[in-house]
Amino acid sequence: MPPRLRPEFGGTRSVVKARHALLTPESHERITQPGWSDCEFVTLISPDLGAKFAMSLVEAQGSLTAPAAMAGIARFLFCLEGDVALDGVRIPAEGFAFCPPDDKREIALSKNARLVLFEWRFVAQDEVPGPLSGRLGDIAGQPLRGDDRLRVQKMLPVDPGFDCEFNVMTFDPGASLAYVEVHFMEHGLLFLDGGGIYRLDEDWMPVTEGDAIWMGPHVPQWFGALGREPSRYLIYKNYNRSPLSPR
Repeated sequence: MPPRLRPEFGGTRSVVKARHALLTPESHERITQPGWSDCEFVTLISPDLGAKFAMSLVEAQGSLTAPAAMAGIARFLFCLEGDVALDGVRIPAEGFAFCPPDDKREIALSKNARLVLFEWRFVAQDEVPGPLSGRLGDIAGQPLRGDDRLRVQKMLPVDPGFDCEFNVMTFDPGASLAYVEVHFMEHGLLFLDGGGIYRLDEDWMPVTEGDAIWMGPHVPQWFGALGREPSRYLIYKNYNRSPLSPR
């Protein structure tokens, strides 16, 4: 049996390469951010990695109100635990919200709330969509390419005004993507449940709940679910954009 990877002995499953990364919980570094009092950030993906967006886990140690995003920056948040409120509208666990650029509404976090926060410079078409919020449980899963073992829940409307997609993918045990995808969009991904094997370029990596992945443009990518329970992940991609648009 191979030796167990122990963080205190320099072991980690995290892998960071030029075009993709796997970020695993034993390598998380918690930091503070200006304006987010009583809050810890684990910034998993950022432009310093090569991405055009930022993805962070946010953990509230006490109740707080978050500052507005920088000018031109859009946000998407997905609540993992506890409660978040957007101008008084409650967003429970597995609730979500899209905040368009220059949105001044207050985001309030309850004590011990945990969420995933995405931020990116919005690429506007004709009209910037307004804010929205909802619950994942209210969105029916749709088979992906006719495979009812692989279902997608789209949290944003199918509207060319959105420059992104945020989806939750559910794989029954043994289900997989139909083929190795290669495209100019990039992804940020967080495993919510289960796990399996992810292929990125020529790397084949075991993944499980709590793992995060960055996939840069044109990286060959594929996932197959393993185990006895369904596997789910939350995934972002830049969308409705020309490959020549500023990103």
